[in-house]
Amino acid sequence: MGSCFAEHLSVRQLACGASANHYHASMERLTQQLAFVLELNKLKTVLRHTELADSSRRENTAEHSWHAALMALLLAEHANEPIDASKAAKMLLVHDVVEIDAGDTLLYDEKGNIDKQEREQKAADRLFGLLPPDQAQELRAVWDEFEAAESPEAKYAHAIDRFAPCMLNLASNGSAWAKNGIRYEQAYAKNAKIGDGSLVLWEQAQTILKRARIEGFLK
Repeated sequence: MGSCFAEHLSVRQLACGASANHYHASMERLTQQLAFVLELNKLKTVLRHTELADSSRRENTAEHSWHAALMALLLAEHANEPIDASKAAKMLLVHDVVEIDAGDTLLYDEKGNIDKQEREQKAADRLFGLLPPDQAQELRAVWDEFEAAESPEAKYAHAIDRFAPCMLNLASNGSAWAKNGIRYEQAYAKNAKIGDGSLVLWEQAQTILKRARIEGFLK
């Protein structure tokens, strides 16, 4: 009987130990997740060059990411190919996380774009590295897919990412274009990639750019 009791006690101790280990692992995972979530709050302080539609101020990266993700869901029917709209939205929620470290680089800034990829890759390593390994791998894969711009969802997400600033620039009377001295030819060349993901949105973008030129918002 003593032997049975000792065996039973040992099993209970092992169970308690396993439960304690599981609890500590769960708390460690939560700590990593919350550290990443808190770090994401910094996106609200990263100012982009594009202003809000009412020209009251510059938008921040968190606002842009949310707006673009919602646009991706709403406009999915206009993608060139059948896509998983939720996947494209997920890409747009994640794509600019790296700006916490790398900052926002103006699309037309030739000097700033020279080392943009290197800065953003380094930022991705640090930021996604805050997460538990499985989630770090998952979100990094989403970010890498967006950067590669090869899948239908990534091409569409890029189209949304470029179309959104065009739309806001026209609504704000070309404020960001004017402040940065952007020419019509520059805007046309840089935004032509919208057509890779959505010819419908590229047609709309061309209408926006032509109107901006007529109104004098683009040189």
